[in-house]
Amino acid sequence: MKTYVAALWHALRRWSVQDAGLAAVLLAGTWAWTGTAATEVRSGWFAEVLWLQEPLARWVLIGVCVAAVAVRRKWPIPALAAASLATVVQMSLAAGPVPADCAVPIIVYTIAAQRRRTVSLALLGAALAVAMAWSAFVTLDGKSDGWLYAGPRTGGHERPPGASGPPPRSATGDAALPRGEEPAAFGPTAWGGIPILGSLLVVAWAIGWGLQSRRAYLGELNARAQDLERERDQQAALAVAAERARITRELHDVVAHGLAVIVMQAQGGAAAFAKRPTDTLAALDTIVATGRASLADMRHVLSTSASGAGQIDGSARPVPGLAQLPRLIEQVRQAGTPIQFHINGSPRPLPTGVDVSSYRIVQEALTNTMKHAGPGACAQIVVSYGSDELRLDVSDNGAGEPAADKAGNGLRGMRERAALLGGEVTAGPGPDGGYAIRACIPLDPAEPGASG
Repeated sequence: MKTYVAALWHALRRWSVQDAGLAAVLLAGTWAWTGTAATEVRSGWFAEVLWLQEPLARWVLIGVCVAAVAVRRKWPIPALAAASLATVVQMSLAAGPVPADCAVPIIVYTIAAQRRRTVSLALLGAALAVAMAWSAFVTLDGKSDGWLYAGPRTGGHERPPGASGPPPRSATGDAALPRGEEPAAFGPTAWGGIPILGSLLVVAWAIGWGLQSRRAYLGELNARAQDLERERDQQAALAVAAERARITRELHDVVAHGLAVIVMQAQGGAAAFAKRPTDTLAALDTIVATGRASLADMRHVLSTSASGAGQIDGSARPVPGLAQLPRLIEQVRQAGTPIQFHINGSPRPLPTGVDVSSYRIVQEALTNTMKHAGPGACAQIVVSYGSDELRLDVSDNGAGEPAADKAGNGLRGMRERAALLGGEVTAGPGPDGGYAIRACIPLDPAEPGASG
């Protein structure tokens, strides 16, 4: 049952079915309004034509109006022309208005609701011009209104609007007139003239144009809502991509540094195993501690990404920053790389984003030194606190160059971290040999990551 109801509802929503239904309503209303008596043509310009004097003539014109309504959305302009012509012919035959004559205002409404404003206004102006010209002609033709009057032009009685049937006639067939009076010359009707016809046309156009404006407004709202939804999806995708990039940088820094320390400790422990077993045990202890610390950092990164809380096994883990540099330096020293550490200026609390990124840049620079500087290389770290910027200089005196890392995530990750804060990172061979990495990060609180 629901399927049949849905199919019926879908069929009723089709514009062709709706137009056919409206045309049927107008036809039924006209039949009920007039009956067969109203179809008689009593007077008018074409009364001499035999076929126009039959009731069928009026119904042909009514059928044209009804058919125009049925095709008003498919061929609106031809439908308007046909309905207007049929209506004018009916008025020229001095026939009264019927429901089917509403075809012209209905089609004007349809054109205003569907076509461009210039087109609908032009057609409205043409319809008003025809109505005005016809009203002026009926007023100035010197004849009585064939629809409103049945008696002589002077001295006769006025019939109420909508009266049907021919006027009373004498035995000779002429209208019954008082003695001594001439029969009146009946002419076409204006159906109320331009005040009524013009008002109907203007109101129909205004309703149609208002409907089109509302549709356009709703279309704009819908398009704006779709744009906002698309923008929201894009922002969400960008946020996901940014989070993935952050996780990638963090994991790269943690894993690369931890593995570099582990490898160097393992190499040193293996070399000292035969002659210095205690050094080998110390190296193994360092490997275990470094591995555990790296795993804890990885859990911290992943748990922060998943829940937004830096909780590891129920306990809070501090966010890495420049305050943890001494621990990092000591770890690298134990791995066999000497480091000189200097601080210029007065250390002070930094925005969280600047503090974390600075620590990660130094960590990655030391990782590159351990991996590529070669044996016996010494690293130097200089942290300079300026009034509006923080400078980081990490250099070494080794002979190697992180060529393999140029296309990797190391240097790229450092540059991305600095760029997110409005800073920059430069890397290349040092003036006295070795390799140098320099970072400059602004300390403006308005920069991203400035808030804790």
